[in-house]
Amino acid sequence: MIKVAIVGCGNISGAHISSYLMFPERCKIVALVDIFPEKCEQKKTQFELADAQVFASHTEMLESGVEVDLVSNCTPPYVHASISIDCMDKKMNVLVEKPMATCLAECDEMLAAEKRNGVVLSCGAQNRFNDMIFKLKTLADTGMAGKIRAAHVDSLWWRGRPYYDLWWRGTWEKEGGGPTLNHAVHQIDMINWIQKELPAEVTSVLSNVMHDNSEVEDLSFAILKYADGALANVTSSVVHHGGTQSIVLQCEDAKIAAPFSVAAEISQPNGFGKRNPELEKELTDKYNSFANQPYEGFAGEVNNVLAALETNTRPLITGEDGRKTVELISAIYKSGCLKQTVTLPLAKDDPFYTFEGIIKHGTRFYEKGKAVDDLAGDITLGNF
Repeated sequence: MIKVAIVGCGNISGAHISSYLMFPERCKIVALVDIFPEKCEQKKTQFELADAQVFASHTEMLESGVEVDLVSNCTPPYVHASISIDCMDKKMNVLVEKPMATCLAECDEMLAAEKRNGVVLSCGAQNRFNDMIFKLKTLADTGMAGKIRAAHVDSLWWRGRPYYDLWWRGTWEKEGGGPTLNHAVHQIDMINWIQKELPAEVTSVLSNVMHDNSEVEDLSFAILKYADGALANVTSSVVHHGGTQSIVLQCEDAKIAAPFSVAAEISQPNGFGKRNPELEKELTDKYNSFANQPYEGFAGEVNNVLAALETNTRPLITGEDGRKTVELISAIYKSGCLKQTVTLPLAKDDPFYTFEGIIKHGTRFYEKGKAVDDLAGDITLGNF
């Protein structure tokens, strides 16, 4: 029985808790932690966690002697690294929410803690376990559509002004960035996973067009250039109505996308294209032949992490994967803030390698004013 602690009992913790409760024969939630203990009590009541102990800090939990095998770190980004490292140094495995950390230096410290303690560090990227993403990745890997030549990655959300009233949102120091870091992180993980490599160059533009109570961006456009010349564009937004997330892969022989769609053309003698229904059918049939995931989303990732601990193997999403995502996001921020094209990888002496450097060089669009401890209302998790 794997004993689980939930550290950070804000909105996203409910998705973690409900996923663990799907596997009662394999794990049990034994601790709830939050600097606002009333949030722990609310989750304890909501999910009927009568045996879970409540703590006002992760250090209080670590000093209590409660036995914990796995920590779900659901805290704000600026403490992902410190809390995860403290827990790993107590020989606890960690599933840390996205983004893995606020900077590459923190990612490297987390990876070092994982290695020296012989534990497992996994990073939240639950969309890999959604059928349409897993199948798109698998279909791309077959090569049936040809090599990827262009990718279009959209993380399009809408958030009202009160969204940034929450005390930790909307500042470089606490949130670490805007939707590029905290929303498009999922799509950026997906394109890294599909491409199997980071781009060689990044060029981006950042802006804040609708949230004057946030110093960070609410909209960014990034162009990624890969070593073979292929391009990808990534849009990260909390100003787009409709809540659309998508990945479109334009390959040599066909377009394949999530949500799933396919289109294929072949050349006529004059170079103009005509539809290739045979390849479209082959790609569609192949896509439909792939088995569905046994569990999707958060439940899929929790199932995978539990299995890794049970079998002494690596989870699908490792700390190294989380680091790659943070590296690409850091490059997007560097390009947008300094208004220059950025080459990868980022070196350790790069100003955007450390959190201090990001805070120093990050563009501040507005001054954050009002701050509240909590916001009422439902949250949305996207169409993946």
